[in-house]
Amino acid sequence: MPPSTSSLLTRRQLLAAAAGAGACAALPARAQGDPSRGLLGERPISLLCPFSAGGNTDIAVRTLADLVGRNLNRKVLVENRPGGGGAIAAQAASQARPDGHTLAQIPTGVFRNPHISKSGFNPPADMTWVINIAAYVFGVSVRADSPWKTWKDFVGYAKANPGKISFASPGIGSDLHVTMYLIAEREGIDWVQIPYKGTSEMLTALRQGEVQAYAGTPPWEQIAAGHFRPLITWGEKPTTKVPGVPTLREFYGFVSNAPWGIAGPRGMEPRVTALLHDAFRAAMDDAKFSDTLDRLGMERNYMSTADYTKYAAKQFEVSRVIVEKLGLKP
Repeated sequence: MPPSTSSLLTRRQLLAAAAGAGACAALPARAQGDPSRGLLGERPISLLCPFSAGGNTDIAVRTLADLVGRNLNRKVLVENRPGGGGAIAAQAASQARPDGHTLAQIPTGVFRNPHISKSGFNPPADMTWVINIAAYVFGVSVRADSPWKTWKDFVGYAKANPGKISFASPGIGSDLHVTMYLIAEREGIDWVQIPYKGTSEMLTALRQGEVQAYAGTPPWEQIAAGHFRPLITWGEKPTTKVPGVPTLREFYGFVSNAPWGIAGPRGMEPRVTALLHDAFRAAMDDAKFSDTLDRLGMERNYMSTADYTKYAAKQFEVSRVIVEKLGLKP
């Protein structure tokens, strides 16, 4: 007796169900039970980099984006939005929809710039502080063929020749600008800041003789290649990359490094913030990112969402005091 229509349907349904189950089993994890899909959908994430392409920050951010993209099973696209010591990228991110799809890398100049520009941008209130990742370790470098072999040589020349030394920095109100201002105040120096949009432009200007010095993360690879000479570093400890280079602490008794992290628009859902925090934290622990930080002369500097939020509020107030004390203007 031939099978009934109802039994045929039942078998077809069973076969379809079995095929579906097999297909699900064959799919990667992102297709089943991936929490990022429920919270972030399928769209890529835009990560705004506040400095120009090719510089140290851009390299670090792109390495991080690649790792976070793997962790979240989606593309994380880096967009360069240079200018304003990082404030342009931060403000752009703060104005996006708070759905976790637009984030920005945040250098500490973001906290200082609004007090200088009077823009009304309030980073602690206008942004969600996801995670702090690392810290820049800064210093001053010159061309390898420059006449200044030591920091004392450089400072001595600058003091004797007011207005003749210009240095490249990422802009008014950046940590680099402020620290060079403090050094000038201590030493009685009149030197000139020339702002650029990122490390690559700053180093090009130094190489071409547009400026006499570069204030920023020492370009260790180019230093090793014989193009530049580091005169001083600003971190907690002397660098091991070039023995004998003095620190800011040795000369002036203070340290100037700058934490940087990731933030998004105000009002992001806590579950989305937590998901992003965990993805970035996992990327921080990846050997590829650690190697990148070491190569670029940056240091790991983790802060949780809660700690980074507190840090942002404190840093914004400290920056106000610094701007008022130094009389920084646009």
